[in-house]
Amino acid sequence: MGKVAFVFAGQGAQVPGMGRELCEASPAARAAFDRAEELRPGLKKLCFEGPAEELNVTINTQPCLFAMDYACAQAVVEAGIEPDCCAGFSLGEVAAAGFAGAMDFDTAFRFVLSRAEAMQACSEKVRGAMGAVLRLTPEQVEDICKNFPGQAFPVNYNCPGQTVVSCAEEVYDELAAKVAEAKGRIMRLKVSGAFHTPWMADATVALAEILAKQPLNPTRIPLYANVNAQPYGADAAELLAKQASNPVRWQATIEHMIADGVDAFVEVGAGKTLSGLIRKTSADVRVFNVEKPEDIDKLKGALSNG
Repeated sequence: MGKVAFVFAGQGAQVPGMGRELCEASPAARAAFDRAEELRPGLKKLCFEGPAEELNVTINTQPCLFAMDYACAQAVVEAGIEPDCCAGFSLGEVAAAGFAGAMDFDTAFRFVLSRAEAMQACSEKVRGAMGAVLRLTPEQVEDICKNFPGQAFPVNYNCPGQTVVSCAEEVYDELAAKVAEAKGRIMRLKVSGAFHTPWMADATVALAEILAKQPLNPTRIPLYANVNAQPYGADAAELLAKQASNPVRWQATIEHMIADGVDAFVEVGAGKTLSGLIRKTSADVRVFNVEKPEDIDKLKGALSNG
């Protein structure tokens, strides 16, 4: 039997109501949300009730999703399922770092608050947009972005046939037209900034300063980084800080995890976005998502049957 990996959902997966049912059913999930609420009052109401407009603002989205990701992971562990390794998509990498022991919960949550503030500040300097480009190769997307020097960047290499672009708001429509000309399709994402671009450089500087004062602990299980798709090593702090202003190498991350023996992926957090990306990357692995109590029951049954 192969290894089990937890993968932690990222920004864009948020939805009002997330976590409410899990909190009612799982003491471990409830404890995570309660502590997040103590550190950021009003968080549970935003997660459980919305409104979506407020939940989608970066300074709210990131701590809310962190709490959701972490709570889901703890609920799965509470049910007796331990992962062999983990990874997180963008914001999800911080939740993964907290779960894997690189930081304790409070430190990781406060880091997320700082990350959200820094990235929100960068977003307010440049009005940006993000869109998932489908049906084109990464090379085609890179070529399209070259038509907008300094204004458009390929930022998330998600899976075969899907690359996310960040761009200045004023060029989004023109970029979308270029995508259509190339026989591709673009879907705008529910985010409030052009993340993982050079426009986020100030956020990387701010996060590096925080991590210099608060060194990371060695992780108790391998944690794969977005920046290089490899497990954390001595450069963990540098990778976590750089992540805000560099592309997410998600497809490569999943491929490396599979090469290292993972054959079952459990997406913890809101939605099924990562599950879909993993299935498109490999048809040879089992993929599950956990965001509600019934998902844990299904997961336990599936894993117990091999």
